[in-house]
Amino acid sequence: MTTVTLIGRDGCHLCDVARGVIDHVLANLPDDQADAVTVEELSIQDDPALSELWWEKIPVVLIDGDLHAHWRLDAARLSAALRDADAASRAQEVSR
Repeated sequence: MTTVTLIGRDGCHLCDVARGVIDHVLANLPDDQADAVTVEELSIQDDPALSELWWEKIPVVLIDGDLHAHWRLDAARLSAALRDADAASRAQEVSR
């Protein structure tokens, strides 16, 4: 399972754009890959620690906790990263 985390805040236009990119990429992945992705949204307004870390860079997108992008999210790059994460996850399952 891969987790995509979108860190943003209410009223952030770029956050809305990033959310749309994530939705678009997931809609265009094969079903088995899209089903293996969980999307969570966090707000810097709700968490002072997140605000301190990211307020100048929102929207921030993390993949499995690692920084993937900030400010602008590229659909092709996100799609490639999710395919890579899926392949790594499947390889790990096979090696168990």
